[in-house]
Amino acid sequence: MTDVTIRRALLSVSDKAGLADLGKALAARGVELVSTGGTAKALRDASLTVRDVSDLTGFPEMMDGRVKTLHPMVHGGLLAVRDDAEHAKAMAEHGIGAIDLVVVNLYPFQQTVAKGAERDEVIENIDIGGPSMVRSAAKNHAYVTILTDPADYATLLTELEETGGASRLEFRKVMAAKAFAATAAYDAAIAGWFARTDQQHHFPPRRAVSSTLATTLRYGENPHQEAALYLADSSSLGTGIPQAEQVQGKELSYNNYNDANAALELVGEFAGQQPTVVIVKHANPCGVATAPTLLEAWEAALACDSVSAYGGIVATNVPLDGPTAEAIAKIFTEVVVAPGADDAARAAFTRKKNLRLLISQGLPDPARKGFNQVVIAGGLLVQDRDTGAISRDDLKVVTKRQPTEQELQDCLFAWTVAKHVKSNAIVYAKDGVTAGIGAGQMNRRDSSRIAAMKAKEAAETYGWDQARTVGSAVASDAFFPFADGLLAAAEAGATAIIQPGGSIRDDEVIAAADAAGLAMVFTGMRQFRH
Repeated sequence: MTDVTIRRALLSVSDKAGLADLGKALAARGVELVSTGGTAKALRDASLTVRDVSDLTGFPEMMDGRVKTLHPMVHGGLLAVRDDAEHAKAMAEHGIGAIDLVVVNLYPFQQTVAKGAERDEVIENIDIGGPSMVRSAAKNHAYVTILTDPADYATLLTELEETGGASRLEFRKVMAAKAFAATAAYDAAIAGWFARTDQQHHFPPRRAVSSTLATTLRYGENPHQEAALYLADSSSLGTGIPQAEQVQGKELSYNNYNDANAALELVGEFAGQQPTVVIVKHANPCGVATAPTLLEAWEAALACDSVSAYGGIVATNVPLDGPTAEAIAKIFTEVVVAPGADDAARAAFTRKKNLRLLISQGLPDPARKGFNQVVIAGGLLVQDRDTGAISRDDLKVVTKRQPTEQELQDCLFAWTVAKHVKSNAIVYAKDGVTAGIGAGQMNRRDSSRIAAMKAKEAAETYGWDQARTVGSAVASDAFFPFADGLLAAAEAGATAIIQPGGSIRDDEVIAAADAAGLAMVFTGMRQFRH
């Protein structure tokens, strides 16, 4: 069967948006309306004639509405194969009428959880009859049309207009697929609540998650890969680049999303602090600076590695102003993301039509809970987000020389940046500015040397008397397994070291630091980022 004329509709919705208009449009076509509880009342309030489900089943709604549609008179009308002789005979013998259209959306389970309801209220908002009807109708989509989203009401009415009151098979297929996705997401939310909130399973025996397609992308990491952006169906991820307002520029690419997220996550570490600029390239920061003005922060961050900044991503922790935007616009920049931008800043970017300006909904909270996952062959690796943070009270001085106040500040700044650099990570910093960043090397010594090399190049480019690594603090995201990495930092002019400690050669490394006259502190926490 292809086209199915809609003569009877069963409506039972939690979200009443658009219900009255839909009911009126169906009634105008002579469709019989069957409904339950609050939905029936809403339709009657719109002056529509409605048949109660209890009239259809011969049983009243009972048990506080828990039992009303779970009945053969309902599910027989939904599941019957209309052109099967045995099914038709059973319908005739038991007086079961066909139901051609089902309009259902489910109890607001996630909204109930989100508002902090008590357990009993949460349980009462687990819909049973609704998903059963949705699945019955969707399974039998050869004969039944199922709608689960008010956004599809207008599409249905267009379908009826074009067909003279029927639905076509292709339309029913699309709606059935959407219906099964809706019940799957609903069940995933319930399973997640039971596992984590009710049963306190950090890693449940079966992990069910759902997400909704936001947009398809031009391509993935490379042009031969397809890609898309999905939004989590729960609010646990907070807001970020997907929720940002794009003021101008072409469509964001897969890499743009990834890099802009890396920049926003790092600049979020500096929420509420002095103006800070982060420049990211290939998900690694290549310049970070904090200063009294945003323009000063931009100039300092750019000077750390102006070569890598070309074609990079810029994020700020305060709204963008005109002078800073004018300066950023002087180099090729893919994306700028900020928690705001004044008119002068917006105007400065209009001349760069391809530059994407994103206005974020605030800054992400570095301490927010959640999970990261990586797909590997045969499975998924799931871990907690790295919410680790180091304060001054966590630091243990292990060298003979105590760090100065400025060195401690530089250590903590460098450590904060290093948390967001791909391991092996080495970050030199001085006066709230990164002096050199070494990322993603297979050994820590090479990361130290690369960071120092970049600092030397910056000094040559800008005509400084010496590299900014001289008198800097250096952060290592994991312990120095040998003294060579530390000695490379000392050769670059670093005077203070911050590292986790914990190596079997800690004594050797500490001795090397003492011999070089360095101050070194241990954090007791490793922060790899692979």
